[in-house]
Amino acid sequence: MELPARVGGKKDNNKDSKLKWWQLSLIGVGCTIGTGYFLGSGIGISKTGPSIVISFILAGITAMIVSEALGKMFVQDPQKGSFRSYTKKAFGRWAGFSSGWVYWFSEMLISGSQLTALSILTRFWFPNVPLWILASIYATLGIIVVLIGTKGFERVENLFAVIKVAAILMFIILAILVLFGFFGGSKNDFNVPTSTDEIFAHGIMGLWSSLIFGFYAFGGIEVMGILSVRLQEKKEVVKSTTVMLILLTSIYLISIFLASGFVSHNKFNAEESPFAIALADYNLAFFPHVFNAGIIIAGFSTMAASLFAVTSMLVTMAEDGDAPKLFAKKGKLKVPPFALSLTISVLVISIIIARLVPDRVYEYITTAAGLMLIYNWLFILLSFPKLMKVTKIDHIKRYLAMVFILLAIFGTLLDKNNRMGLLVSVIFIAIILIVIFCIKKRGKGKNEYPKGL
Repeated sequence: MELPARVGGKKDNNKDSKLKWWQLSLIGVGCTIGTGYFLGSGIGISKTGPSIVISFILAGITAMIVSEALGKMFVQDPQKGSFRSYTKKAFGRWAGFSSGWVYWFSEMLISGSQLTALSILTRFWFPNVPLWILASIYATLGIIVVLIGTKGFERVENLFAVIKVAAILMFIILAILVLFGFFGGSKNDFNVPTSTDEIFAHGIMGLWSSLIFGFYAFGGIEVMGILSVRLQEKKEVVKSTTVMLILLTSIYLISIFLASGFVSHNKFNAEESPFAIALADYNLAFFPHVFNAGIIIAGFSTMAASLFAVTSMLVTMAEDGDAPKLFAKKGKLKVPPFALSLTISVLVISIIIARLVPDRVYEYITTAAGLMLIYNWLFILLSFPKLMKVTKIDHIKRYLAMVFILLAIFGTLLDKNNRMGLLVSVIFIAIILIVIFCIKKRGKGKNEYPKGL
C-alpha cells in the first residue's frame, strides 16, 4: 500500500481538498497498486499456482466489506484521523494508540518492502551489485525527496500512479496479442487448467498460505478513509471506494490469470516480476526493460510518498499525546527532525536486514507488512457496530470478512518463510502491548494516558 505525501498530517488546504467521487477512486487505485503487487503476486503464484486468483477474490471481497464499513462510519461522523479516530471512539484511547502505531509500523514495513523491491528490480540491469547497496541508494534518494518536499514532486505523484496502471495494462494487452499469434506466440502457449491438481498446484494448504499475498495487494483501502475528507460530497465515499475496488480487482484478476497461464507455477519467484517471467520467451526484447523502468519510477515515487506519510503521522500522534512529544518538535528542516530521524533509523534497519538475509528478506517483509495492515482491518470491523446501528446483513458481511482475515493470518503458519513474517508482526504487536501495559501501570486510569506518553 502507498500513501500520497502529507497523508496523516493535520494540514489541509481547502482548495486542494475538493475531490469528486471518481477522482478519489482513481487516486485510490494509484495509492493501492504498489511494487509489492508486481513482485508479491509472483510469490503467491509459486505457492499455489492458478488458484492464486481465489486468494485475490477473497481479499477483494474482504476489502470491499472493510471499506464499506469505514465509509459508512465516515458519512455519519467525518474524521481526519479516519480508522484511528473511530477505533479510539469505540474502545478508548488504548485502542486508538494501538491502531495508530500498528499502522505506523505497517507503513514502515511497506517502505522497507518497496525499498527491497526496487533493489531487486534494479538488479535486472546490475545483477552483481549487492541488494543492500542498491537499497542504500534508494533510501538516500527517498530521504532527500522528503527533505526537499518540492511542490513539483507532489504534482507528478498522480502521473507516477498512472505509470503503474499503464504497466499492468501494457502487460494485459501484450499477453492478449501473444495469444493471437503476435511476437511469436499462439493460443496454444496458454495453459487453461482443467484438473484440480493443475488449479491447486500445492493443494488447499498452498492456497491457504498464499492468501496473505492477495490481501497485501489490497493494502491501501484505509487510505481512502483518510482521503475522504477531501470529497466534495461526503456521502459518496462508499460509491467511490466500491468503484475503486471493482476496478482494482478486475485489473488484478485479469493480469494474474494471464501471468499464471503462460508458464509453470514453479518458475515464479521473489526475484523477478511474474509479468516479465510470463512473457520472457517471446519476441518482446523491449518489454522487460520498459516494464522494469516503469515500475521502478512509480515504485520510487510511492516509497518517497510513504516516507512523507509515516513522518507526518508520527508528528500527528505526538501532537495527540500518543507518541513522545519530541517527535512533534519543529526544527530548521522542513520536516520535524526527530520524526525524520526515526524514519531514517527504521530504513537503516531494513538495509541491514537486506544485508544479512538477502535471499528471503523481501518475502519476510512483505508478509509482515501485509499482516500489520489487516490487523487494522480487524480494528475497523470491530469498531463498526460500536459506533453505528448495523443490520443483520452488515453483521453477516462483517463476520465473513473477519473469517477471511483470520484465515489469511493463520495461513502464514503453513510456510516457513511466511512464519518469519508472522513473527516480525507479532514482535511489533508485543512491543505496542508492553508500552500500553506500562502506561496503564502508571495509574492514569483505564482510558487516560499521560500527555506525550
